[in-house]
Amino acid sequence: QVQLVESGGGLVQPGGSLRLSCAASENIFSLNAMGWYRRAPGKERELVAAITSTGSTNYADSMKGRFTISRDIAKNTVYLQIDNLKPEDTALYYCAADRWHDRFWGQGTQVTVSS
Repeated sequence: QVQLVESGGGLVQPGGSLRLSCAASENIFSLNAMGWYRRAPGKERELVAAITSTGSTNYADSMKGRFTISRDIAKNTVYLQIDNLKPEDTALYYCAADRWHDRFWGQGTQVTVSS
């Protein structure tokens, strides 16, 4: 079982930035990939971005440009930088980790964009 703990969410004004963190309970090299998903009110959960064990990144088409996924291997942590936040970015942001056929989820961190 991989434990994932997200942090960094909060209330931010439109145009602001946030960096979300996802700390894993084990060496992230042992994981095939890690990613960020989000679920906005009344919508399905959707992929934001993912990063593989080799460092390759992948973004959902609608997320390219304002979202940046990165990692700190020494801290077993993956980050999601979100710039120029918009009200439609309001969502619960989840971290996920894939190890072979298993997927593990964090509890999520709430991001609310409002003036």
